Amino acid sequence: MVANKLTMTTTESRNHIELVLKIARMYYTDNLTQAQIAAQIGYSRPTISRLLSESRDRGMVRIEIGHPLERLMQLEDALVRRYGLKCARVAQVNPGQNPSTIVPRYAAALLTEKSSPDSLITVSNGRAVAATVREVAIQDWPKSNVAQMVGALSPSNPMTDSPDICRMLAERLGGTVTTLHVPMILSSAHIAAAMRQEPQIATALALGGGADVALEGVGATEGDRLSPVFDAYVTPHMVKEIRAQGAVATVCGHFIDAQGRPVCSELSDRIISVELDRLKRIALVIGVAWGQEKVKAIKACLVGSYISALATDQATAESLLA
Repeated sequence: MVANKLTMTTTESRNHIELVLKIARMYYTDNLTQAQIAAQIGYSRPTISRLLSESRDRGMVRIEIGHPLERLMQLEDALVRRYGLKCARVAQVNPGQNPSTIVPRYAAALLTEKSSPDSLITVSNGRAVAATVREVAIQDWPKSNVAQMVGALSPSNPMTDSPDICRMLAERLGGTVTTLHVPMILSSAHIAAAMRQEPQIATALALGGGADVALEGVGATEGDRLSPVFDAYVTPHMVKEIRAQGAVATVCGHFIDAQGRPVCSELSDRIISVELDRLKRIALVIGVAWGQEKVKAIKACLVGSYISALATDQATAESLLA
């Protein structure tokens, strides 16, 4: 009889399978109790229980417990352990979706969760940071302050600029803004050094370096360019020189190599931004970045401890952990 049931060659075995499937559907799909099924079928409750066990043992019923969020949370935990982060937020990007419209939502939620109504928040520039700020939920935080992390870009640069991002974030939080009234890159190292000594600029940089939370993008130096924010300032020779020193990423306007070490150059000396050592001392630096082309750059920032929290997508997170 058992063999016949397993091979399903007899009417009896087929009827038995049909009965087991019916009971399984009544229990798991229709949410009837075993007693209710027994009353309808005409079998005892112990018999219904036995047939339900058979449905599981024979693979007719496969119970799976899980949620897509579980995989994302596993990746977040792995990133925290691997790179010593304080937290991570991994976004699920479905087929047909663009990470640039999904990851900033996760980053914005992380920013507001980790900030408080009286936080001092400093932000960098670039598309990822601007997209994140646009997703920040409206708050009523009149005691909050938003400070610039880097100077302003050239008017001809198409990237979203730091002063605009600061004002936008301050408006969404309902707080105040402290701008840095100086270009991001000056014409010479001598002028840049003098500008850093100006009381207003020194105070603004110190304010940004003492923030509670920082929001930072990650620039990759792959290919024949350093990063879009530098397009108006560099020559092919300068790109070649900086790349020859091993620069793979830019963070807060500074170049770093794959081991997270600063890469010094003539261009570096002309940049006005929060210093890397001071950036490390900020309680929480949220880096927002995604894409295979930025994996090496993100990893350099993580290894160098310039980012203490990361918002990215699942594919990028898996590459960072590979």
